[in-house]
Amino acid sequence: MPWLFLGATLVGLGFTLNAFVPMSSRRRLFIPSFLMSWLTIELAAHHLAWQAIATWVFVELGALDRWPGKVALGVSVAQWIGLVILLAQGRRAREQMEHALGDFARLEPDRKIHWLRLLMPVPVRSAHTRHIANIVYGRAAGREQKLDIFLPEQAGRGRPAVVQIHGGAWVIGDKRNQGLPLLHHLAAHGWVCFNVNYRLSPAATFPDHLVDIKRAIAWIREHADDYGVDPTFVAVTGGSAGGHLATLAALTEGDPRYQPGFEDADASVQACAPIYGVYDLCDRLGIRSPGYISRLIGPIVLKAFYEEEPERFRDASPIDRVHAHAPPFLVVHGDRDTLSPLEDARLFVERLLEVSESPVLFAEMAGAQHAFDVLLSPRSAPVVEGVVAFFEAALEQHRRSSEPIPVSATPETVPR
Repeated sequence: MPWLFLGATLVGLGFTLNAFVPMSSRRRLFIPSFLMSWLTIELAAHHLAWQAIATWVFVELGALDRWPGKVALGVSVAQWIGLVILLAQGRRAREQMEHALGDFARLEPDRKIHWLRLLMPVPVRSAHTRHIANIVYGRAAGREQKLDIFLPEQAGRGRPAVVQIHGGAWVIGDKRNQGLPLLHHLAAHGWVCFNVNYRLSPAATFPDHLVDIKRAIAWIREHADDYGVDPTFVAVTGGSAGGHLATLAALTEGDPRYQPGFEDADASVQACAPIYGVYDLCDRLGIRSPGYISRLIGPIVLKAFYEEEPERFRDASPIDRVHAHAPPFLVVHGDRDTLSPLEDARLFVERLLEVSESPVLFAEMAGAQHAFDVLLSPRSAPVVEGVVAFFEAALEQHRRSSEPIPVSATPETVPR
């Protein structure tokens, strides 16, 4: 029993250490290390609970009668300290979001997350929203393209819309299991939300993915009256590959290459909030995981060799598409992200700040891995509220700028 106790605590210690220093250079351990660190960081309270229970059971069974059990108890205490630090980092998320929003937007009054709610971190449907599944918005490659809609409980008109784009490295993922905490929260606040599926690689070749997103945005405007949507304001968000596509949708307004057959449709975006997005498909900083270009982007997503067609990789990189007329941006990224390194997000924000005439906000989340918002946690809850606050501030700014100028206004009285 003492040796079993020691073995169990060493496994737990490995999870905790990996949460602080996940592996990003070893190809075979890269994905397992990410999964272990993600679950440990966002479910630190759960790890503390089961480890405390396991320790009590081992002690009751006599694990402390021999020296390995006593060593195991010391190891347990050490990893519990690490888990408490992870929890404390997650609790700082509200402060970090408030700092990022600055004077542009304000978070709602702090609502403490009850510990019982955190025992079930998987998001559930809100009582204040309605859900309509599998609406067809387009047809491509012999298949129907579908989206889900989340609406406020009470019907209304002229509501703002937001498009959620799932991640999954452009090859996997589904609208049914990503972005749900944010969509439920937005719908409860009067937004009409669209969770969109799109063609996936390797069957699809970029820009097929982006074309589908733009087709969905155009479809939303065409059916605005059906769902009470204000067609003048459509925001977009997404995580990982979804953040990449959301950013490109916001930065490529009017580009006919991405609207084949519907070039005249309005697929513009009025605000964008990418979360742990991908901003550089060229790996110009040289910080990506092994095989990022040679095994994923080149052969699977773009079907091209970087050495022969570098312009295709640049065209697909949001960092190369920034311009002065970009809509307001809130970029959210974790500083412990191994799948989409923080340095790329920083460089993208820096480039966008240099040229954009709209607000550019950056929320750098201390201690956060990739996909941190998939589960409800002390970190993801304030991030969701921060994104909602950003969208609502962008909506208010948009509506103020769209107000007609009185006929009698003189240059001195025209609002600026």
